[in-house]
This record gives sequence, structure tokens and C-alpha cells, in this order.
Amino acid sequence: MIGFVSRLFSILKPVSQSSDDGTQPMWLLVGLGNPGAKYKDNRHNVGFMAIDAIADRFSIGPFKAKYQGQLAEGRIGDQKVALLKPETFMNESGRSVGAAAKFYKIDPDHIIAFHDELDLAPAKIRVKTGGGNAGHNGLRSMDAHLGTPNYIRVRLGIGHPGDKDRVHSYVLGDFSKAEHVWLDPYLEEIGRQAELLITGKDSDFMSKVAYAIADLVKE
Repeated sequence: MIGFVSRLFSILKPVSQSSDDGTQPMWLLVGLGNPGAKYKDNRHNVGFMAIDAIADRFSIGPFKAKYQGQLAEGRIGDQKVALLKPETFMNESGRSVGAAAKFYKIDPDHIIAFHDELDLAPAKIRVKTGGGNAGHNGLRSMDAHLGTPNYIRVRLGIGHPGDKDRVHSYVLGDFSKAEHVWLDPYLEEIGRQAELLITGKDSDFMSKVAYAIADLVKE
């Protein structure tokens, strides 16, 4: 009888968002960018675009105003996720990320930040955990508010204008029509393969995204 009651309790008790009761911990997927129509198509906003692609692929949404950003909850495979687009502007992204992480009790190793990367050629993609911010103000703010750089970063290559004096106008410039030839399938593939990221298959994720657009990018 005691065993039956114990099993019944385990079925009826609410599922925790933490892993203390054996359930899988939640993931926080963050896109870095600037809010508003003015910045919507900027190269600097490719992180927002990646989050939107993931939301579309897995029918996650709608996004609602929470934690100084736009947030949506859902599932990718059997993993519970929250998708976040901070609305604090790039330089203060960490305020939004920190607030969401604190509410959901999500550790840094379950936070994935998607961001533009000047030091990668257009359409290249790299996944890493921790490291420096390479002058990226969104990452710098996340480091400060999370108290650690040891979260996962998905570096989305946008290329470099070739002159440091042109960097500001370049990253805040819109993707050109020609760039959309690779950008649109690139984002679509990021959405399609996102489950690989949250199951620890970073190399497979990078390989599949690269393979899908290999013929669309000129070296």
C-alpha cells in the first residue's frame, strides 16, 4: 500500500523546471540585437533572426513582453525552452538575460546566445562555450549580468568590412539583397537543426548548417 501511494504521488506531483527531481533542466535561447523596426534587418540583428527562425520551425510562440524583452516558451523535441529577444538594446542585453535566467533558475551551461560575428566570413557558423567577448557589447553585458562568460555562444558570421572605421555603419547596415541569397536558407537551417545544439551535438549542428548552404556562398 505504501509503495502504491508513493507511485501515485510521483505521478500527481507538479513537474519542476529544475533538475532536482530528475526532470530535464530548461534551456534559455537568446538572440542578441536591437529592438524596433529601424534595426530589424541590420546585420547586428542576425541573433534576433535566428531566434525567430527557431520559433517558426518548432511553432514556439507567441512572444510576449517579459524580463525587458520578448519571450516565448515551448519545446524543442523533449526539451523545454524559452526563447528571448532582449529589448534593452545591445549594450544592455545582459539585464534581460539575467532577469530571465534568474526567474527560470537556468544555469549558464543551459543558456545559448546567438550573435553576429565580424571575425567570421558571411554564413560561417561556430559554437563555443565561454571565452572572451571580442569587443561584442552584447556578450560583454551578458558576462557582467550572469557573472560568468561560461555560457554557449553561436557565432553567426557576417564578415568584416575591411576597415575598422567602417565597422559601426556596417553592422548597423541592413543585409543586402545579394546577402539574402545565403542568409534566408542559413537561418532556416539553423532553425531546422536547433535540436542538435540542446542535445550537445555542436559539431553536427555546425556541419549540417554549413553543408546546407555550401553552394550559396562564394569563398
